[in-house]
Amino acid sequence: MKIAVTGAFSYTGKYITQRLLVRGDEVITLTGHPDNPNPFGEQVKAYPFNFDTPEKLAKTLTGVDILFNTYWVRFSHGDNTHNLAVQNTRKLIHAAEEAGVKRIVHTSISNPSLDSDLPYFSGKAKLEEAIRQSSLRYAILRPTVLFGDEDVLVNNIAWLLRNSPVFGLLGDGHYSLQPIFVEDYADLAVEMSGRTENIITDAVGPDIFTFEEMVKLVAKKIGRPARLLKMPPKLALWASQIIGLFVGDIILTQEEVDGLMRGLLVSPDEPLGKIHLADWLDKKKNSVGMKYASELKKHYQK
Repeated sequence: MKIAVTGAFSYTGKYITQRLLVRGDEVITLTGHPDNPNPFGEQVKAYPFNFDTPEKLAKTLTGVDILFNTYWVRFSHGDNTHNLAVQNTRKLIHAAEEAGVKRIVHTSISNPSLDSDLPYFSGKAKLEEAIRQSSLRYAILRPTVLFGDEDVLVNNIAWLLRNSPVFGLLGDGHYSLQPIFVEDYADLAVEMSGRTENIITDAVGPDIFTFEEMVKLVAKKIGRPARLLKMPPKLALWASQIIGLFVGDIILTQEEVDGLMRGLLVSPDEPLGKIHLADWLDKKKNSVGMKYASELKKHYQK
């Protein structure tokens, strides 16, 4: 089959693409950075999104059987807002319809809601609705937090534990999250591409931690003391902004604080991921957190 993957040079899309190539599919990628280094060489041809010229976007997707969509923004930055990401993804969905794409495998988020006051979660809900109303067959996957070699959250927790005398917790640290290994997620996404029925499912790992428990686990695995300082959420967010000035990044946003503390990153469903965070940390304990992972550098700086 001919497959299109948004962001095949990035994080989730890269692992999905690896599996598709092993399966023998022809893969193209749509990316906002078509001139970035291509880890797949001539195996994967890169095309720009062309959101401003939908006819070009539809032409790029002509002949594609399945579209894997991982395009989104973690937080609004400059002109790249959640609202713009929603508008662009709607254009992508419409272009896929125009091009005759048969199925979309779409990355959403756990607990999306049209009524949410958090643009990340309401935006994802709007896109789920747009996909359901389209002519495309679909699999909508709702992950929580992804961890893996290129992840930001777990890596930067480890980096702070390695480089800071204390680790500031938001509030009491007793709010929960349920991370999933990025390669488990990629396996699930590729499996869903072979289904014919419409599917909406949570995609979560086998562990549910409080945030405090997860930080302590990371500290234990990398052999660093977990000197935890419980802070009022607004103070912790302010402290993250100060650190962000030194590393040139946005470490944490108010929306992420709210989503985490409201318990939106856990699922009542049976976990579909298999790899435990502790087992992954055992293998990566000497490398995780050795370098800071910058969101701005990854997505906004050449």
